[in-house]
Amino acid sequence: MPAKRIIPCLDVKNGRTVKGINFEGLTDVGDPVELGDRYAQEGADELVYLDISASKEGRNTFTELVGRIAGSINIPFTVGGGIASLEDAARLLEAGADKITVNSAAVANRDLISEISGKYGRQFVVVAIDAKKVDGIWRVTTHGGSRITDLELFSWAKEVEKRGAGEIMFTSMDHDGTRNGYPCETFATLCDSLSIPVIASGGAGSARDIEEVLSEGKADAALAASIFHYGEISIKTLKESLAEKGIYVRK
Repeated sequence: MPAKRIIPCLDVKNGRTVKGINFEGLTDVGDPVELGDRYAQEGADELVYLDISASKEGRNTFTELVGRIAGSINIPFTVGGGIASLEDAARLLEAGADKITVNSAAVANRDLISEISGKYGRQFVVVAIDAKKVDGIWRVTTHGGSRITDLELFSWAKEVEKRGAGEIMFTSMDHDGTRNGYPCETFATLCDSLSIPVIASGGAGSARDIEEVLSEGKADAALAASIFHYGEISIKTLKESLAEKGIYVRK
């Protein structure tokens, strides 16, 4: 069985790491390169950097920052935000990113997933899916959760897998930043319906939340931000706790 992964997420705006609730009320929590280096030293398996305003503001992803990150840390990292073409993906790969994640642009242009996957391979492509419950149905959203689409979570996830996604990163916009845990039942259903890894995102407030989404939720990896940014739990301590609960993680 592959080891479950712990992935700190760094939301970046204007070159700084920020955190808020549902991408609103943002506060500065530090330099993204320094934070990434610290998490790598603490035992993070991977990192995710998201330029959270890129799609909404129509900007390209922060290529220069990606180069600085690649020159500083020694673990894999994924970059997302404003990636709308094969050229965008190529630029980030050349800058040093290990994977890219697409979201809003993939909804607008579904061929984008297969184009990037066909050029660089599945392992390079993570499709981020942000969804919220609307009248009892998990609806896919775009542009940082500000636009609700007609797409339904589970059918969209199956489609992106068929189009060449190597992983899916699902964020519940109802849980993001609330620190009230992940929707584990939804994650379990999603994971059972797919053959590619699923990264759980949105809602981690404790080690228990992460334990639940990796076990009951069947997620392959847990992504979290606040509990790491504010020093509430170290990655080392978290992994020790997970191992004690019988969850296989890399030390």
